[in-house]
Amino acid sequence: MNAADAHGDAPPAARLAGVTKRFGAVVALDRVCFELAPGEIHGLLGENGAGKTTLARVLAGLLSPDEGQVEIAGTSVRLRNAADARRLGVAMVHQHFSLVPRFTGFENVALFNEGAWTPRGRATPGYRAHVEARAAELGLAVDLDMRADQMSVGQRQRIEILKALMSETRVLLLDEPTAVLAPKEVERLLAVLRRVARSGTGVVLVAHKLDEVLSAAGRVTVLRRGKQVLAGPARDFSARELAVAMVGEPVGRDRFSDKISLESDGRESADVVASLTDVVAGSPEAPSLRGVTLAARRGEILGVAGVEGNGQRELAAVLAGVLQPLSGVARVPSKPGWMPLDRGEEGLVGDFPLDENVALALHDEPAFRRGPWLDWSGIKKRTKALLADADVAAPGPEAFAATLSGGNQQRLLVARELDRSKELLIAESPTRGLDVKAARAVRRRLVEFARNGEPPPAVVLISPDLDEILELADRILVLVRGRLLPVGPSDRSATAIGALMLAAGDAVGRR
Repeated sequence: MNAADAHGDAPPAARLAGVTKRFGAVVALDRVCFELAPGEIHGLLGENGAGKTTLARVLAGLLSPDEGQVEIAGTSVRLRNAADARRLGVAMVHQHFSLVPRFTGFENVALFNEGAWTPRGRATPGYRAHVEARAAELGLAVDLDMRADQMSVGQRQRIEILKALMSETRVLLLDEPTAVLAPKEVERLLAVLRRVARSGTGVVLVAHKLDEVLSAAGRVTVLRRGKQVLAGPARDFSARELAVAMVGEPVGRDRFSDKISLESDGRESADVVASLTDVVAGSPEAPSLRGVTLAARRGEILGVAGVEGNGQRELAAVLAGVLQPLSGVARVPSKPGWMPLDRGEEGLVGDFPLDENVALALHDEPAFRRGPWLDWSGIKKRTKALLADADVAAPGPEAFAATLSGGNQQRLLVARELDRSKELLIAESPTRGLDVKAARAVRRRLVEFARNGEPPPAVVLISPDLDEILELADRILVLVRGRLLPVGPSDRSATAIGALMLAAGDAVGRR
């Protein structure tokens, strides 16, 4: 008997009945029905732009439906904002975390929960012990005294979950919670979610990795183009059946394989496009990179695996030429392509139209200038071509980037950077937030890009996704606490690399 069954005839923890949500001419949700039982983990699946995050945001009070009804614990409600939803026991952990960077873990938890502070701005007596007890109950290993900006992504996520569950929570919504976690961290997270569900909380797991959903969820719902197309017990469906439901067409087996097999054309090139020698970078007091040396060669994909917070951001920024090392030597091309991890902060400007976002990468190209002026007709034409080539769902170049789903924003970012890169491309988690079909297309394009250029460029792939690293990389390095560890042929497995990714500091020092 699962946790949901144990609650018998209890009303649904949450229910949507005929909910429609429009954004202008775009129908994000089209008369969707969705039901979450108390004590169940419910997997919510769909392609990018299918409406998954919109559904979650409606339940969380962040969006108001245009039509239909929202129920919490069997009662019809009108959620005006997230505070309304929180008072009714609904909490959401977003894909992009919302912690205050300079606050400690405890301060972030307390900030989100009523009753944690006295009128004089001090923590309520006993509240710290309450937080510690709740963390232990949930099996969440957290450092409540560490500042959020010093935490790894896994640590920040645990704080987000803890702050969401400090008050009575009927519904916990998680948007792509495993996107940047190492395998062991994924296992720990799913164990926490099972524990949460056993306590009676209904959990909505928005995800793209079908194996993770099938291993954790009791029921699944698939959305396609804003409509519910499948719902039922997870045990009744295979990963392939769910993938076909997401895409809406029968496909060959290999199209949804976790692996692709693109053979190298046999070209071996020792031409070094970018190199770092004994590079130290970041804060002078606590450098994020410590003596990093690497070489990226033409025609290869150099994979750098690691859990976020171990120096990946600084490594990408140094290779992209936007961060100067404190010491050591960095030799990088003058105009590298860069797909940053945070597309909203560093990749795209949400308040700019799509053609202006493309212009950010093309403004200094002679082909797109007329003397001191930009050739906007040429930029719009190139933008239309990129939208079509990357299958971006957008009305046209005049649409604002913020109106696109996260997946469609990522598709545009990938297309733009592939288009502008001539010698070096730095790709940070390039398939983060993409559905299975879109992720596969991006991976194939990265391989073709590295192999087929004249001359071939170098690609540095920085990702915590070991399937992605093992599938694509010609050589693999692991970044742990600011140091690079080489991965030999005998260690080229998810188990061995995952162990290195989570290596203790003394293990790094011994290498």
